[in-house]
Amino acid sequence: MGRRERKKAATRQAIADAALRLFLERGYDDVGIREIADAADVSTTTLFKHFPVKEALVFDREADMEAGLLAAVYERPRGQSIPAALCEHALRCREAAPDGDPRFATFLKLVNDTPALRDYHQAMWLRHTTALAAAIADESGLAADDPACTALAHFALEAPHAARAHEDPREALTRAFDLLDNGWRALTARA
Repeated sequence: MGRRERKKAATRQAIADAALRLFLERGYDDVGIREIADAADVSTTTLFKHFPVKEALVFDREADMEAGLLAAVYERPRGQSIPAALCEHALRCREAAPDGDPRFATFLKLVNDTPALRDYHQAMWLRHTTALAAAIADESGLAADDPACTALAHFALEAPHAARAHEDPREALTRAFDLLDNGWRALTARA
């Protein structure tokens, strides 16, 4: 990466860090774009060059999230099903573990307690469906456009959102993935 790219990346990171710090201190709705730009020592024009909407300020690591999803499929232990690997990934990355990093729990609370962030995150998360379906197809020996791969990818990405409303989201998530796993095993046994 050249000097110019490093500067852009550093500016983007400074903006994201300032935004998250202010959002966690005062709440998403109580922080304005100009405040974030000032805290990062950039203009609002520069801020919007890096982040097209306010919600995007909270989710600056989207490429890393997709890479993690694909790694869950490609790097799963031998013999582990794709749905089981995606369940582990979801439990690790989409839910706060009781003994996990308290900053992550605080971040999840910010997202889950802010309707605009929750909705943006879910829409953004579902954009990974195509890449995840391709990885599932690749690992399963199925056609890249196989509708079962697309369906599994979509439902695997949707499961954490669906589980959130339950009294025990971790249990609900595990049960949803058990359903996906049973269906996937039945489908791939026929193929």
